Amino acid sequence: MIRKNDREKELHKIENQFKDFQKAIGISFANVKLLKQAFTHSSYVNEHRKRIFEDNERLEFLGDAVLELTVSQFLFKKYPTMSEGEMTKLRAAIVCEPSLVSFANELEFGKLILLGKGEEMTGGRERPALLADVFEAFIGALYLDQGLETVITFLQTIVFPKINAGAFSHVMDFKSQLQELIQRDGTGVIEYRVLQEKGPAHNKEFVSKVTLNGKELGIGTGKSKKEAEQHAAQMALEVLQGKTT
Repeated sequence: MIRKNDREKELHKIENQFKDFQKAIGISFANVKLLKQAFTHSSYVNEHRKRIFEDNERLEFLGDAVLELTVSQFLFKKYPTMSEGEMTKLRAAIVCEPSLVSFANELEFGKLILLGKGEEMTGGRERPALLADVFEAFIGALYLDQGLETVITFLQTIVFPKINAGAFSHVMDFKSQLQELIQRDGTGVIEYRVLQEKGPAHNKEFVSKVTLNGKELGIGTGKSKKEAEQHAAQMALEVLQGKTT
């Protein structure tokens, strides 16, 4: 009887956790079973064979594809001058394991994962591969439950703002994008100039300016001339693309 009560308490706790989670993200699942499945690790299924549970591996497979599609669409629209190779490189940085783990941690996914005792004891909740898989599985569940538009709305709160804020700018070549845009429009000549070097030799900061036909388009800072020029080019792109939208 005690064991039965313990199981009932556990199930009640799980129900409440998923209710609270849906309130926190502002999304109510029509099929809550899908949501639970997204957070169910195979080790939990193996330890609860008397009850019907499905692990999240199939949802992870689907979510991976949905994530690639939605991120690809966002990049395609946001960066009209970016080449196929650059978009592929940027997308890879956004959907790689460390990025997915950071998204999952921001939403405290680790608290919701249903794990077997062995996996729990060996730190499964903090395991990067497991957290990344859960994020993909959640995207798959959300897609099946509510469709692509809801997935995009969700990503607009968690993933896309980080792209806009330059979190993945280390893999982007803004100078090449700017050059392509100028060449396409035939509007003139781009020049970069270092405005300032500051700080000690071991920790310098550079300030660079980019001009188009002598007119300033952007100023950027960085730990090297190259980085400062990239940030200046990023600013210039935002200015020029803002004028064309």
